[in-house]
Amino acid sequence: MIADQAKQSIADIFCHAARARLPATPGDACEITAVPRWGRDHPAGPCAMALTISSIGFRLLFVLHFDQDDATREYYASGDTTRSLSETLMELGNLCCGYMNQQLVNHFPDLGMSTPYELNSACVEYLDELRPDHVWAYELMMGGAVRLGVTLCLCAQMPLDFKAELATADEAEGELELF
Repeated sequence: MIADQAKQSIADIFCHAARARLPATPGDACEITAVPRWGRDHPAGPCAMALTISSIGFRLLFVLHFDQDDATREYYASGDTTRSLSETLMELGNLCCGYMNQQLVNHFPDLGMSTPYELNSACVEYLDELRPDHVWAYELMMGGAVRLGVTLCLCAQMPLDFKAELATADEAEGELELF
């Protein structure tokens, strides 16, 4: 139901978005490694935030896994006591998904995106309940110091085939779109 070209395009869009939006400081390293699907013991931490990008033809669930350890707090908070680590990562996850949404809207003009919500990383154990057509799992190393995980889960209601032409990060800043 999902062409290999579409799967690769979604993976490319995600990797581009993660490198552009998930580092705490622009220019920080973001190493991305594809991994087998996460099991019960998620290596990137027990916490998660999720967003959904939806259209008439598909739903793409984005789950960002993280730990509330000192290294993650230091990397993302760096002295800011006005926001929690969860709030900071929800904002960055929202920017990352916003970038993905902007790339996908070129092929699917009827897209919508949810607001981020916090979960336990164990939720990925239940992704099969959604009957996904494809699931990607990634481990990210941010700034050489912090591990995150990302799970992407695609459920398609129609055949999907497209080839992404990625815009540079400067062309798509992830601005809030009002409609």
